[in-house]
Amino acid sequence: MGLDVKKIYNGSTKGSLLVAVVLLVLPLVFSTNNYLLSTMIMIGFYTIVSTGLTLLMGYAGQISLGQAAFYGIGAYTSAYFTTHFGLSPWLAMIAGAVLAAMVAFVIGIPAFRLREHYLALATLGFGVIVFTFFKEWKEITGGLNGFFGIPPIRLFGITIQTDFQFYYLVWVFALAGILFARNIVRSRVGRALLSIHGSEVAANSLGVNITKYKLQMFMISAVYASIAGSLYAHYVTFINPQLFEMITSIYFLIMVVIGGNGSIWGGLVGATVYVCLGELLKEIVPLFIPNASGEFEIVFFGILLVMMLIYMPNGLSHSISKIVKRLLPDWRQKNESMLVSENENAGSVGGERL
Repeated sequence: MGLDVKKIYNGSTKGSLLVAVVLLVLPLVFSTNNYLLSTMIMIGFYTIVSTGLTLLMGYAGQISLGQAAFYGIGAYTSAYFTTHFGLSPWLAMIAGAVLAAMVAFVIGIPAFRLREHYLALATLGFGVIVFTFFKEWKEITGGLNGFFGIPPIRLFGITIQTDFQFYYLVWVFALAGILFARNIVRSRVGRALLSIHGSEVAANSLGVNITKYKLQMFMISAVYASIAGSLYAHYVTFINPQLFEMITSIYFLIMVVIGGNGSIWGGLVGATVYVCLGELLKEIVPLFIPNASGEFEIVFFGILLVMMLIYMPNGLSHSISKIVKRLLPDWRQKNESMLVSENENAGSVGGERL
């Protein structure tokens, strides 16, 4: 078991394949447990969004409180194009991703002129505007009554309707998203992002085009959220604006903080912990507070967010990695040598004006 964990955390291909195999075998073992499958499907949706947000926060160093807006853009674009124009869900999904990227581009140009908390407030305002649009433009979105009759996805002539089928679909997207993010981080772009995250002044002096890379990561994170929203819409076949309100963006932020915004696997870890804790709270809280409403989740995760920022600012992924390194001293030495090599590569990022 130690070797398996080691492979995962040193970022090897074998570690990634191990995670993929576990996820692909899981529904075969629990094929009759629809509750577990639906829970894992939700984790898959959130993993996609969180992975994109991890790139933006952990590597570009920017905080976005508007991811729920892009999540909703993908969902409503797929829903509208498939029901009103008879477009294929796959083409509608692409249309939603393109629209989300375009909106992120338009919003990002002025937003990235701001710094620190002002940037977060700008994205929060954007999320509120989009939520109001979803709620008020009833001709397009159906308003608070919701959008009904969204068709399921078809793949190779097969209609994806059961949880068992959709599980594989969503996790193929989630794992592909993690792999894509991993490739970005290990590329020249990733080194540029790390330099920006470390010090914008130093990165600028090395010739790194800071605005360009921030904007690119913002657009990529928007595409991730949009794809997850499209998949969600075709999974539940009904959506309403309340699914994409401001609190949803905050929950996405909490997932990234829990998992660790400096780890590509942090999105998956954070989404898993968030969903599992949410399901556990639904079972435990009524035993102590019979008349408790859904607001207790907001209180609990708010407290959890504060505690994580104080005591585990690097998230669970980093803490697990530290435990593994203590248990496996040989791997620790190897990992440290890899880190030195990465830092040396990062130091050479200014060799070309990016």
